[in-house]
Amino acid sequence: FFFSPFASVCNCVHIIYKPTTKIMFKSVAVILSVVASATAFAPVSGPRFGTITSTTLFAADWGKFNGEVWDQAAKNDVYGTWDPNSPRTALNFNPFETWDGNSPDASGRYPGEPFYKDPVRGDVNWEVMMMEKSQAEERAANPKPGFVPGCPGCRN
Repeated sequence: FFFSPFASVCNCVHIIYKPTTKIMFKSVAVILSVVASATAFAPVSGPRFGTITSTTLFAADWGKFNGEVWDQAAKNDVYGTWDPNSPRTALNFNPFETWDGNSPDASGRYPGEPFYKDPVRGDVNWEVMMMEKSQAEERAANPKPGFVPGCPGCRN
């Protein structure tokens, strides 16, 4: 309220509205919040400018047996195609190589690494374990050509 000097003449109070910066800021903020909330739930009718519709940031290469049973037959298949002289990839790795006591998953990743997936394991019994042991001894006695610690296809 503002008391006018003419108040004594007319015995009334003149109300003069003086917009201040604070009041204008509040009104602008209210208008912007109403507009933002109205568009927040509106369906998008196509890609917006500057948005990414697909990304390879979290893309990973997966192995041949990803999501399938990772048993001795699958490991032997991957081992058969493994080239120790080529760089290590999800399709070129030694499935029998261990790292800190851990075996790799079907894509050659070890527990604790990005994109590691716990493999689907096959059934195991005593006969299968003895067969796997004899195959491991045969692999140790006859390594692939080029397989030496530190070769490009090895983790170690």
